[in-house]
This record gives sequence, C-alpha cells and structure tokens, in this order.
Amino acid sequence: RGLGDVYKRQAYEQLKAKLAAEGLFDPAHKKPLPQFPEKIAIITSSAGAAVHDMIRILGTRWSMTKVVLLPVRVQGVEAPPEIVGAIRYANKHKVADLIITGRGGGSIEDLWAFNDERVARAIYESELPVISAVGHEPDVTISDYVADVRASTPSNAAEIAVPDEAEIRAVSYTHLTLPT
Repeated sequence: RGLGDVYKRQAYEQLKAKLAAEGLFDPAHKKPLPQFPEKIAIITSSAGAAVHDMIRILGTRWSMTKVVLLPVRVQGVEAPPEIVGAIRYANKHKVADLIITGRGGGSIEDLWAFNDERVARAIYESELPVISAVGHEPDVTISDYVADVRASTPSNAAEIAVPDEAEIRAVSYTHLTLPT
C-alpha cells in the first residue's frame, strides 16, 4: 500500500464521521424504492461493462421499465461534478422514478469519485430514491452509506431495482383456481 492510499483512507474515515454526525446516513431519511418503476435513470459511464450488465438485467427481469442513461465520468477530477449534475438533472426534470448510480470495481483511486462529499450531498438531497452500486462486494463508499439502498455490485442494483417478471407470473399461475 502506498502513502496515497493511507491518506485516502484517512480522508474517507474523516468524511464518513462528519456526514454521519450530520445525519446523512440516518435510516429515517431513506426513501423506499418503487415496487414497479416505470423509468430508471442510470448514472454511470456509458463505456463500461457495468452499464451493459444493468441494462441487460433490467430488461430481462422487468421488460416494462424504460432505462434513461445519463452518462458521466466515474473517475478522475471531472467525475464528482458530472455525477452531481446528473443527479440534480434527474430530479429537476423527473426523468425517472429511481436512480442507480455507480460503476464497476477498481482500486480505491478508481472508486474515489463516490467518496466525494459533493456526490454524497447530492444523493442525500435527491427526491428520487437512489441505489448506490459501486464496485464489488467488499468495496464500500460514502455513496453507499448515504444512498437509500446499497447494492453490492451494479448487476445487483439492477436486481434490487425491479421485480422478476418470471417469478410474478409463476406466483400468479399457482394462485389460479380452476372451476370444478
């Protein structure tokens, strides 16, 4: 581990403590996810595998949902303002019932945009429910704490966001009673 990782970890812990003290992680603030979302805004890179996986899973599980992609950078200094802008745009223009934001896995540096205070505050202020889908299972970012729901991966976010059509059909058929 380099010295940069140590400083990042320290900055992460300080911001986490500050935002927790302000109540940004309070479960009372968490919004429920819509049961049958008609539109889902995905705020992520349009080039990564994560977005393709989410779109595929959403289409397979619940084909009635429309996906609105709001492409942003997900790493580097430009990423936090772009993510914040996309969250605010989705809210202002009510482009969806639900937001998924995140990216696939990477190093602490790659995921750092989702540890940015501006991104955390934009998620907290969002009127639309937000699923944070950053990295892989062991990765936990500030965005994960402040979001309404944390998904372990982007694919998991798509699974959480919508019901499974096949399961609903199977349950519906088992409850049918035929006249005798």
